[in-house]
Amino acid sequence: MSGPMTVVRDTWLIFRHNVRISLRQKAGIVFGVLQPLLYLALFGPLFATIGTWEILVPGLLLQVALFSAGMAGFGIVFDARSGVLERLRVTPAHRVALLLGRVLGTSVTLLIQSVVLVAAGYAFGLRAPVPGALAGLVLMILLGIGLAALSNAIALTMNPDAFAPVMGTAMVPLLLLSGAFLPMSMAPGWLDALSRVTPFRHVLEALRELFAGRYATGTVAAGVAVALALAVACVAVGTRVFNRENA
Repeated sequence: MSGPMTVVRDTWLIFRHNVRISLRQKAGIVFGVLQPLLYLALFGPLFATIGTWEILVPGLLLQVALFSAGMAGFGIVFDARSGVLERLRVTPAHRVALLLGRVLGTSVTLLIQSVVLVAAGYAFGLRAPVPGALAGLVLMILLGIGLAALSNAIALTMNPDAFAPVMGTAMVPLLLLSGAFLPMSMAPGWLDALSRVTPFRHVLEALRELFAGRYATGTVAAGVAVALALAVACVAVGTRVFNRENA
């Protein structure tokens, strides 16, 4: 077995291994979605007086993606320090599979957290059509793949001690610029323009369209295109970093 089939086989093995580890770490899954759930419970009823749950819940889903998949590189920092990464690199496993298996495993965790958040949203008053919510979850997985790949690449190219504080700090302005909590149409022109440069605003607007039951729109197409382009670009960057001998 060689070529693409080898990559598929190795990716599946790494993916299965990482999913098993993630599912054993139930506290990590819970804490990853705890803050958005608190926003849903404590901020949601107030937000519902000026907006709708179909606007708020997609914003909270983006928050989960940024802080869950965006911090996925923390796991590879630990593996690098403990020597696990070097041991993996001397195995016959394809380097691309080492990244893809890990990234797809992170996406499973993100999917579980997103399902929990959406289920809680329905309990509070979310009325998104089920097909729209399911399509939104698929879009979240696509976004999660890109974020996790980029996070792993960054973790391998910077000081391990700086990864968590740098990434944690970077996620906050990215979340705010996306318009997750307040519409950017209310922002000054320069801030609105800056928001449009970030990919997350376009993905979030697509999520909100899907949760509103609107599927065949330019906004949805733009959001999907941005998420797909981000995933492809970040996986390419992550693969290049993994293939470097000094990574």
